[in-house]
Amino acid sequence: MDAAGADAGDFILLGKISKPHGTRGELKIYPYSRQPENFMAYSRIWVAPDSGDKEFIPYVVEQSRVQGKLALLKLAGCSTREDAEELVGSEIWLRRKDLPDLNEAEYYWLDLKDKKAVTEDGRELGKITAIFETGGHDILSVTGSSREYLIPVHEEFIVRIEEFEVVLKLPPGLLEMNK
Repeated sequence: MDAAGADAGDFILLGKISKPHGTRGELKIYPYSRQPENFMAYSRIWVAPDSGDKEFIPYVVEQSRVQGKLALLKLAGCSTREDAEELVGSEIWLRRKDLPDLNEAEYYWLDLKDKKAVTEDGRELGKITAIFETGGHDILSVTGSSREYLIPVHEEFIVRIEEFEVVLKLPPGLLEMNK
């Protein structure tokens, strides 16, 4: 998983403030999910420095919109370009409990990372160490027994997601392709 979904306790990393927009305190946000429209659903976010100990500062989102691949946010208390410039380089976080509810067959990437990957017949493949977004479909990186498996994230392959493991039904030959 690239930066998207990294967590710090109860907080989930969403993106980074790249620069001010205009003179009234708007901020350009690079969303790690590559889905700037997701920011339209958040009424409150937390801002923290990009390094060192995380001090999460809450902000009310007064306005949000999408501009190409970026989200533009207007935060309460950030009303000038100078205010916005002070936040450049900071990370945008959300409390996990504030993530939108999902449908039954949906899941968040962060719910897969660090879980054990096993096949339906009980073969343990390793731990899900990363998820990569590609043009066609996302890829699970599963590391175990000194090897890595790259497995497409496809609804037909994921049987169920349990507390500590993800059960997979893989097509014949997929694991052998990873040698």
